Amino acid sequence: MSGAAHTHGHGHDHGHHGQDAHGHGSFKDYVTGFVLSVILTAIPFWLVMADVLGDKLVTGVVILGLAVVQIVVHMIYFLHMNTKSEGGWTFLALIFTVTIVVITLCGSIWVMHHLNANMMPVSAEEMRHAP
Repeated sequence: MSGAAHTHGHGHDHGHHGQDAHGHGSFKDYVTGFVLSVILTAIPFWLVMADVLGDKLVTGVVILGLAVVQIVVHMIYFLHMNTKSEGGWTFLALIFTVTIVVITLCGSIWVMHHLNANMMPVSAEEMRHAP
């Protein structure tokens, strides 16, 4: 049995729904991913520009949540990652990606908070009373 017949003609479904023989997604998948990405970009922009929620902390948390959703949309629709493809290795890559994203987001918030708290400009009045 030739390699091409073995990989394409043995009748097993490997979870490549919506993908061609080369692992590419369908046009519908790409359009769906693009539309979701545009929506998930427009919502945070609208939240900030219109000050919809009124609270900066809540707005920041919502934006971070939408960023995580957008990362997942990109991984599913553009990188074609799922639990069944390539023997589960893409799922391990997904777990690794989520771990790195959580570390990056938490670290960024931590650094920005401490920069805000420790590097605020000091007024002339505060300078006179400093030891």
